[in-house]
Amino acid sequence: MSPGIVARALAPAHIIAVASPTYMRGRVSPPDPAGLQALDGIVMRSLQTGRIRHWTMRGAAGRETGALLQEKVVVNEPSAMREAALLGLGVALLAVPNVLPALDKGELVRLVPRWYADAGAISVYFASRALLPAKTRAFVDWVIDAFREQRLAERFAGSLG
Repeated sequence: MSPGIVARALAPAHIIAVASPTYMRGRVSPPDPAGLQALDGIVMRSLQTGRIRHWTMRGAAGRETGALLQEKVVVNEPSAMREAALLGLGVALLAVPNVLPALDKGELVRLVPRWYADAGAISVYFASRALLPAKTRAFVDWVIDAFREQRLAERFAGSLG
């Protein structure tokens, strides 16, 4: 990070496994990420490398295991993964903020609920506090307050199950 730049971490960026209730009808939800391989996977190909992104998931007890999905649907955008999951095409590994509204509405269900992959943090970056314009300071304060009031850090944490 450049000198004079401040980062404020707001919430964890956790990746969780989701599928539609329609897709899961008649299927058994796996007990851990290794079991996800038996289900149809909706995966994302990196535009930079052309490779499929694979995740290692961490359990509530700290154990880690790979979450390999069968590559049935391949896309290049997280929102396309979410839409494919909503259509009942398989299981997707997505960031909690991308799927939280669909989870709240029951349009998606979380698989292996005590497992998540860590993708870093959701942060706000801004110039040093010394010469921060009032508009920027007001925006940063508003974002921080919104995260606090709506309990977004807790809601975005995939580790909570």
